[in-house]
Amino acid sequence: MLSRLQNAGRSIRQFLISEDGPTAVEYAVILALIFSACFATITLIGPHLQNSFSDSSNSIRAAGS
Repeated sequence: MLSRLQNAGRSIRQFLISEDGPTAVEYAVILALIFSACFATITLIGPHLQNSFSDSSNSIRAAGS
C-alpha cells in the first residue's frame, strides 16, 4: 500500500515538474473562467429571454385568435 502511494506521489511530482503539468493547470483555469462567464451570462440574461419569448408567444397566440 505504501509503495503505491509513493509511486503516485512520484508520478504527481513528475507531472507537475514537466511542461504538461503547468499547461494542464492553465487549461483548467481557462475552462473554469469560461464556465463562470457562461453561468453568469445565463443567470443575468435568462429572465429577460424568458419574458421576451413569453411576450412573443402571447402575441402569436392573440394574432391567431
